[in-house]
Amino acid sequence: MTITAETSTLTTHRNVHTTDALQAIYDHTVDFVANEVVPHGNAWEEAGMVPREVLRQMGSLGMFGLRVPEELGGLGLGMLASATFAEALGTSTYGGFEATVLVHTDMALPHLLNSGTPEQLERWLPQVLAGETILSIGVTEPDAGSDVAGLRTTAVRDGDGWRINGRKTFITNAVYGDLVIVAARTDVKERYGISMFLVPTDTEGFAVASKLDKHGWLCSDTAELTLDDVWVGNDQLLGTEHRGFQETMRNFQNERMVLVGMAVGASQVALDLTTAYCSERRAFGGHLSDLGAIRQRLAMRQAEVDAVRASMYHAAWMGDSGLDNVRAMSGLKAFGAEVANRVMYDCLQFHGGMGYMRESTIERMTRDARILPIGGGATEVLLEEVAKRSFG
Repeated sequence: MTITAETSTLTTHRNVHTTDALQAIYDHTVDFVANEVVPHGNAWEEAGMVPREVLRQMGSLGMFGLRVPEELGGLGLGMLASATFAEALGTSTYGGFEATVLVHTDMALPHLLNSGTPEQLERWLPQVLAGETILSIGVTEPDAGSDVAGLRTTAVRDGDGWRINGRKTFITNAVYGDLVIVAARTDVKERYGISMFLVPTDTEGFAVASKLDKHGWLCSDTAELTLDDVWVGNDQLLGTEHRGFQETMRNFQNERMVLVGMAVGASQVALDLTTAYCSERRAFGGHLSDLGAIRQRLAMRQAEVDAVRASMYHAAWMGDSGLDNVRAMSGLKAFGAEVANRVMYDCLQFHGGMGYMRESTIERMTRDARILPIGGGATEVLLEEVAKRSFG
């Protein structure tokens, strides 16, 4: 049984914030993943990477420039565009592909756009938009994940540049990517004394210690990195010295949002696949879809996905309107990631034994969804953000 991304989600995407431009982004992205990703995704999972040619193709179509100002070669759109793009990517059913793209466009690139000098933008941005230079964000360390201020990698002044030493882990796009935005401590006396640096992956002393073997997102390359006396010039300092923590926090709401967008797109496809399967699977003299326990469980999951989708676009609208959306986005990420996992659990369950087989789409999607309550801020951390703003 085949439910395509195009037929499964186009009717449920449109919302009060949708414009013709946003709908076009959604439609074109869904078409692209249906034609260029889905037929090849299994091979990419085996290879453990997304081919660069596909990323270049996306670049040539302008998919990497949604949030880039028009004067810099992009479309100059906002968070609503990122939410739309992420939901459309989520219909691919290959979370690793979606992560590869969104780390580049919405987790790393905003740092360059927000903090880059005119010279840095001129040097790097055209290649980034074209898919020739793939970005990653190097913040997480073995002892510092959601607690960004606890990182131990250091950058010490050395001549007309900096000498960086440390380790990073769980870094997406770092194995086959080209440019890592590295967070390092530049003021050892200040907990938040962190700076950001642009580090090409071919810099002497920069190394991929290991390509990590993950539970899901198999076609996304994830690395443990070592930086051993990596020297970068002053022109590779991104943003203001010692202000990297604040600059990192600036993009967290966007990062959380696109992860939810992936979750919404994938959850809708999973529900559509399962509804179709249950409508055809014969059991007990009828079909699985005749059983109230199954019909109502899937209906509840659909209601939850609809709620997450609506909340995501509302939180994105808040951000585009200049409103404080930290509580809304933190709660959205916590709730949305948990909903996605409930959806996948039930959908695999209702596929029965076939759902447990590696050949089934829902088996892969269930594995891919498990990272969502962890990455981009763990559920427990985000609920504390909500609680702090609710109770003080």
